[in-house]
Amino acid sequence: MMTISSSNSSRNGMTRWQRVLLCIFYLQVTMIAAFPNTMRIPASIGRTTTTSSSSSSLHSSRGRPEDLFAAVHRKEYEMKQVKSQHTSTTDPVNMAMGYGQQSASPMRLAKALRRVYDDPSSPANPTAEPKSPEQEERDQKLLDVGMADMGMRRASFIVDIKRKSLSGQPGEVFCNFDDAGMVAAAMVQLGADVVFVNTDYPAYGGDLAELKSAVRAVRRVSKTVPVVMKDIVVDEIQLGLAKEAGADGVVLMASVLGPALDNFLDLATTMGLETIVECHTRNEVQRALDALACTILVTNYDRVSQTYYPKQAIQLAGMFPGSGGPIICLAGGGIENTDQMKKHLAVGYDGVVVGKAVMGNPSAPEFIRAVRDRTLLPAEFSQWGLDDVEFDTEGNPMPGPKQDIPMETDKDVYQ
Repeated sequence: MMTISSSNSSRNGMTRWQRVLLCIFYLQVTMIAAFPNTMRIPASIGRTTTTSSSSSSLHSSRGRPEDLFAAVHRKEYEMKQVKSQHTSTTDPVNMAMGYGQQSASPMRLAKALRRVYDDPSSPANPTAEPKSPEQEERDQKLLDVGMADMGMRRASFIVDIKRKSLSGQPGEVFCNFDDAGMVAAAMVQLGADVVFVNTDYPAYGGDLAELKSAVRAVRRVSKTVPVVMKDIVVDEIQLGLAKEAGADGVVLMASVLGPALDNFLDLATTMGLETIVECHTRNEVQRALDALACTILVTNYDRVSQTYYPKQAIQLAGMFPGSGGPIICLAGGGIENTDQMKKHLAVGYDGVVVGKAVMGNPSAPEFIRAVRDRTLLPAEFSQWGLDDVEFDTEGNPMPGPKQDIPMETDKDVYQ
């Protein structure tokens, strides 16, 4: 009989190192089976979790709210299934991703957030009227003193259509509706400048079918109001789905995409989609600025820890040039009354994103009107302590409150 040295080989031709690696792999599989809720965070997020009992709320399990990490893993799995359904080169989603925008982008989102359609003298307004000689003379004087870009503007209102929220209580449905299209059209008729439609069912209670319904409904009542897809974007094919559905833009979460943010911004621009980058921390805002994001949304909710910081957006407002600056900056997350709205707009934000506070609320018209009639100070004046001063569209101080704006003493004021 022939003997085989145990130092070099073993049964079935396996070496000692192969057996060691097999044992390690077996232990890993055993640990995963024993502790299925201990998850590794994807590298794109760039954060780590702990397994201590104090942070157990961050882990997704039955009976607990889905955290951002679980949502990202679920979304990645879902997108694998979606991509398997769009493999044909003639598939409309693949065609939307593969071909660049052949004509100039209408920039419907940027124009709506700047409210250029309300400015009869704005060159971006397709219905702009020629300026009078008095206006030309005034513009020339402002140009001579270096203040040509200092114009008085109004805030924009963005409605976030959803039934529930990733940052809310587990299973909490704060608004029930059958058709997101009907809700979107109603909000536009009430004065909403931009419509967000959430397309992640487990997190927000919506889907792509509702996005398409909202696009059709909004186009029937307005040719200028943009519809934006809000989702947990983790794969490029989601941009193709948004484009194929007729959306004007998408929301990208800086906490999810991390270093991949640049690639998603580039691809969206190539496809003719406008983008809104959602940030929470100072580093995320700086990352979005470095990536040359044109529109940034600062949310008061920390998506990772699911914690609400009511002053987060206000504290980070100094990172932007201010209202009317080169970056369109928005604030959102927990803005539920006019006081919170005014504080965010007073520090330089161009608009606010509101969801729960107006979804199904009978006082939504007053809230929307209060936002849209709010005067925005120019970037140069946003930190001068003029929060309580009201101006007309020509920049002249007004002696009293503006007409038709709810006041704190009104009985029907939005609370």
